[in-house]
Amino acid sequence: MCTVISFVRGSLFFGRNMDIEYDFGQKLVVMPRDFAFATKRAGTLVRHYATIGIARVEDGCPLYAEACNEKGLCMAGLNFPGNAVYRERGEAGQTELAPYELIPYVLGKCASVDEAERLLSDVAVVGERFRPYLPLAPLHWIISDDKRNIVFECTLEGSRIFDDQLGVLTNNPPFPYHADNVKKYANLSSDNKNFPARVGKTDFSEGEGGIGLPGDLTSESRFVKAWFCLKNSVCGDSTEGKVAHVLAMLGTVAMTGGAVVTSEGKADITRYSCCIDAANATYYYKTHDRLNVGKIALGQAEVDGGELGVYVL
Repeated sequence: MCTVISFVRGSLFFGRNMDIEYDFGQKLVVMPRDFAFATKRAGTLVRHYATIGIARVEDGCPLYAEACNEKGLCMAGLNFPGNAVYRERGEAGQTELAPYELIPYVLGKCASVDEAERLLSDVAVVGERFRPYLPLAPLHWIISDDKRNIVFECTLEGSRIFDDQLGVLTNNPPFPYHADNVKKYANLSSDNKNFPARVGKTDFSEGEGGIGLPGDLTSESRFVKAWFCLKNSVCGDSTEGKVAHVLAMLGTVAMTGGAVVTSEGKADITRYSCCIDAANATYYYKTHDRLNVGKIALGQAEVDGGELGVYVL
């Protein structure tokens, strides 16, 4: 359960809620240009774009949840159970990548969404686990720059790329459902100047133009609410103002402890929220149990190194 918002005001501010019932060993991880990223079937990336993101590091390998590269390209994987279908083998000439390899591989090789779209058109996502004891994560992905967003899904119908003009992604159902579902809410407005006249009211509350906006925490409702907030966004011109605005939008769809309980009886909470200033490859983040917002930028020394930089959130 997660939500991603792609907010563009001059440049890209890429926000993400990580909604999960357990701590997965998340750290903020920098993968420098000369870090040798070895894949199962597609060889080793030796020289690539530097990347910063939140990941679990397992046996020296970053398993990214979301990240941004030095060119300002951002990518996130979101839970997609029951719909994600990976292949055993790709077709002749295709690049075979495991789900956990997709983010570092795409961000390592691509400087824009256009380049990522071309690369993904020749990629087969295969059902390879990083280690036998780690689960094979069922995912779909959103990729964003300051010009456009795409969603990449692997289902029974095969691998598909969708143009995401809404700038939002959550979880199930597949993206085409979400894109069609928001049309039901096109009549909602951030102002209510016509609402009293419609119902004969003279005393009313601000916000009644949005009556009917979903408030539950299902993925389809979070998608609609995040889209509504993004569509009606107003914020200051400063970087700090834009970051604060993205984190506030994510707060409208965040999960508080106990509001959602999984089938295993565990609380599904927003483990962290982050906003990436993509133009400056700078991460802003806050965790569910801390009030302050942390900030880590991709530094020049780290860009040219060969070892992972790992920081505790």
